[in-house]
Amino acid sequence: MAAGVDVSLEFSGGAELLFDRVKKHDISLPSQDKSWTLQCLLAWIRDNMLKERPELFMQGQTVRPGILVLVNDADWELLGELDYVIQPNDTITFISTLHGG
Repeated sequence: MAAGVDVSLEFSGGAELLFDRVKKHDISLPSQDKSWTLQCLLAWIRDNMLKERPELFMQGQTVRPGILVLVNDADWELLGELDYVIQPNDTITFISTLHGG
């Protein structure tokens, strides 16, 4: 069983509006049978943190187009996107590049 993992989540560019307007969350992910990947994290965020309108944050099993995901300031596309295995004390940032008008 994989141990729980402590991470920091940051939301900006409007994404924080979906999380009670809080930009930074220090969380401890619970222990589970497999390693925590970004795909597992997104499902956990959807089920445990999103307060409203999950369709504005997620599309299917991933983030909506227009949301930039960084892991320790590196684009997740360079790290394997959904398959990236989260490490203790990672900082995962979600930045919405979509602005309503």
